[in-house]
Amino acid sequence: MESSKKNRSLLIDEEALSSLALVQEGLLSPVDKLMNKEEFDTVNETKLYKDVSFPFAFILAPNGAENKKTLQLAQKGDRLELITAQNSVGYIIVDETFKIDPKVRVAQIYGTSDASHPGVKNTLSRIGNIAISGKYHVDYPIISDNKARIEKLIKKTGAKKISAMMLAANPLNRAHERMIRQTLNASDLLIIFLRKPFTSNGLRYDIRANALNTFIENYLPNDKVIVIPFENTYIFAGYNEIILDALLAQNYGCSELVIGKNHAGLGLYFDKDKSSSVLDSFQNTNIEINTIDEYVYCNICNTLVSTQSCPHGQHHHIHYHSDSIMKLIQSGIIPPTILLRKEVSASILSALYPNRFENLQDLYYSLMPDSGLIEEKSDEEFYLKLMKLYKTTALS
Repeated sequence: MESSKKNRSLLIDEEALSSLALVQEGLLSPVDKLMNKEEFDTVNETKLYKDVSFPFAFILAPNGAENKKTLQLAQKGDRLELITAQNSVGYIIVDETFKIDPKVRVAQIYGTSDASHPGVKNTLSRIGNIAISGKYHVDYPIISDNKARIEKLIKKTGAKKISAMMLAANPLNRAHERMIRQTLNASDLLIIFLRKPFTSNGLRYDIRANALNTFIENYLPNDKVIVIPFENTYIFAGYNEIILDALLAQNYGCSELVIGKNHAGLGLYFDKDKSSSVLDSFQNTNIEINTIDEYVYCNICNTLVSTQSCPHGQHHHIHYHSDSIMKLIQSGIIPPTILLRKEVSASILSALYPNRFENLQDLYYSLMPDSGLIEEKSDEEFYLKLMKLYKTTALS
């Protein structure tokens, strides 16, 4: 018993804390708690919880030698403090502990346990082989604040048809813009959940958020759009991502989730000559899931078109591949405006390469037409003016 008293805390990372907070706030309802062993087995087998689709059991099984010792000694009724980054963030009252196989767990999430998969490798390093269930409470204001912001806006606007989009916007391109506009045309309110992963090799969240908000403020009715940071923890990273996205959107008050038909998680396949997807197994929910055709730029149509409506072949199409666009940006090259809006490019490049030019003011006034007033110019303004020069074609 003396050993048990010394082990009264569990060390969890911010990713686990965020997931616990989502459930605590009812945003993954009907899941409303950590599952016990019986529920763990049932959900993993049936892919249902309280008759609603849920792809795998919701559990807490933190890795680490200290956590393992704590969980081995834990008894029913014990109160364990939850610690993140050396700070107490909540507690759990032990109901049950039980063993799990981490490799089986990641296979349920990602569809594979192959450690060469980056998500699998990262998640295996976080998961231990003992899970704990019981009532808990965590303090994580970002989740409750987001929920309150959305509830306040819905009440203020009286919105009835509320659409949700889950975007990485890495970076925000013209195809994203077209999808946003198309969705907004048929909605009273659009909630854009901007993905904020805990591990990422892409653009920082603040850069992506600033680019998206720049577009909204300048080109959309901003009283009909709200951007919410979406901390998509590892449970959202697998092939069941869309199911969890839809549950999250529904519990935030949305009536529709909009996704692209080229979404990797859609998992389109043919069964008995019928097109099917992961959505066909989505049961007993109150949210509509709508798919939007892929948009490309056609050099014959000279505009953005749907791949389903353009009569010209693939060789006339420019696709909006985020990785390729990012290679231009990471090389310091301004992407063509048919790929990225100039304000978005200027916002991103000025954030990625601050103080890139020596004597920027001299460079600005030697190259750019101006009002005749001497004013301090920012990197972002310089990029915007430079792009206007690129568009000048009278001498070409």
